[in-house]
Amino acid sequence: MTNQRILSHFQESAELKIHAGAVLAQPIEQAIELMFTALSNGNKILACGNGGSAADCQHFAAELVGRFERERLPLPALALTTDTSILTAVGNDYSYQEIFSKQVQAFGQAGDVLLAFSTSGNSGNVLAAIEIAQERDMRVVALTGKGGGAIGKKLTDADVHICVPHDRTARIQEVHLVTLHCICDGIDVALFGGDVHE
Repeated sequence: MTNQRILSHFQESAELKIHAGAVLAQPIEQAIELMFTALSNGNKILACGNGGSAADCQHFAAELVGRFERERLPLPALALTTDTSILTAVGNDYSYQEIFSKQVQAFGQAGDVLLAFSTSGNSGNVLAAIEIAQERDMRVVALTGKGGGAIGKKLTDADVHICVPHDRTARIQEVHLVTLHCICDGIDVALFGGDVHE
């Protein structure tokens, strides 16, 4: 019974990834172009999200500042989920709703990109960060699921919405991870051209 349950996780994940690839290839390509343009112009990428999505922010920033699969100069990406003094000060003195938006106000500039994660599309603090980013003439790449929620409605034609066509949080997060790797690879290809994996 346990073995079958494990196999069902793998099967559901694999089937969703095949389906999601066809649905999400175009918005992922748009996200790559948007981010590469920003980085080429000397701008940076800020990333925010809660829980597992916070880990995705840190994973993404590590891939850009360090490397993905090829040696290159570090690229400017910052996870807004890592400074516990900022997070707890803002959470305590203002509200948890503002832990990301305050940082976008502090660090975000016109031309930067906000990478915003919310599996439900309804995370209030991520939505608040998006609103500040839009006010500052930043572009937004939102990774969501479950139909996109309030975040999907907040995005404009200048932004990119990558909405996983599923309602289960674990499956959405798994597709978000593949998406991040696609974006990292796409940025590297834009910088250097094709590679041995093609």
